[in-house]
Amino acid sequence: MKKFLIAGLLAACVTSTTASAADYVIDTKGAHAFVNFKIKHLGYSWLHGRFNQFDGEFNYDAKKPNESAIKLVIDTRSIDSNHAERDKHLRGSDFLNVSKYPKATFESTSISFSDEANGKVTGKFTLHGVTKTIAFDIQKLGEGSDPWGGYRVGFEGATKIKLADYGIDYDLGPASTHVNLGLHIEGIRK
Repeated sequence: MKKFLIAGLLAACVTSTTASAADYVIDTKGAHAFVNFKIKHLGYSWLHGRFNQFDGEFNYDAKKPNESAIKLVIDTRSIDSNHAERDKHLRGSDFLNVSKYPKATFESTSISFSDEANGKVTGKFTLHGVTKTIAFDIQKLGEGSDPWGGYRVGFEGATKIKLADYGIDYDLGPASTHVNLGLHIEGIRK
């Protein structure tokens, strides 16, 4: 299972906790899923980027959303900030060290919806060989049948991580110690 690892951040397999729940594969082949990041550049602007390759699966039942689960695998080598030389530096030992840590992963430990659309996913995020518990604020965007006879559901989520927590201590200045991560997924029911 490897497509592209993102910020590691949601692929693999999810264990179903309820018989009526459905398993979904994240639609990375149809380009309906994205793992994005942004970090302040000197405190004056934002540097945006994404991971172009990742895989993931999740389990979801609209009647029991808090029993859902998700797992994501990101290919850190696929980092793309729209600048080849910068991306080469980001792949190197100062940052992601992709030759040693080619993948980042996220696996949920709990999901809690406060209403039909809004919730929080908590789980273990592994980046640069370090695993920490993080939480994404999430929003369900919608679900339903697609034009090809399938069934889809979409979510987006956001969180912020401190680079030093993952052993990435390259000095980018005081405005650039944290990275915002965005996860935009559309799953196709298996």
